[in-house]
Amino acid sequence: MKESFWSIFVITLGITAITFVYIFQSITNTDEHNYNLLKEVTEAAMYDALDLASYRQDETIRIDREKFVENFVRRFAESANLARTYNIKIYDVNEEPPKVSLQVSSAEISSIVGEVLDFNIINKLDAILETPY
Repeated sequence: MKESFWSIFVITLGITAITFVYIFQSITNTDEHNYNLLKEVTEAAMYDALDLASYRQDETIRIDREKFVENFVRRFAESANLARTYNIKIYDVNEEPPKVSLQVSSAEISSIVGEVLDFNIINKLDAILETPY
């Protein structure tokens, strides 16, 4: 009888440990995916929004604000995970010198034995477009 209680305890402990590992792995993967997606999409949208007419005219590097926002939202929507809801906040877009400040947040909801765990994952990025001379 004593050995059967120990086996039940070990099995329960193993299932609980696997559940916690699964939840934290999911949260970590979501955070890493959001950050890499935010970084790559911001860089690509900044290159797409370069104002080539001003560069040809007086060699100043500028980006177009509306074009950046449009390209960023389009590229982010193409690559984002469709199972999550994202909240994108664009705080600052400087046209000259090219600088943007962004925040992307998403929620991760998990349920363990009737208790709901809600994690808000927030990624912030300040990006400056650097060009080689």
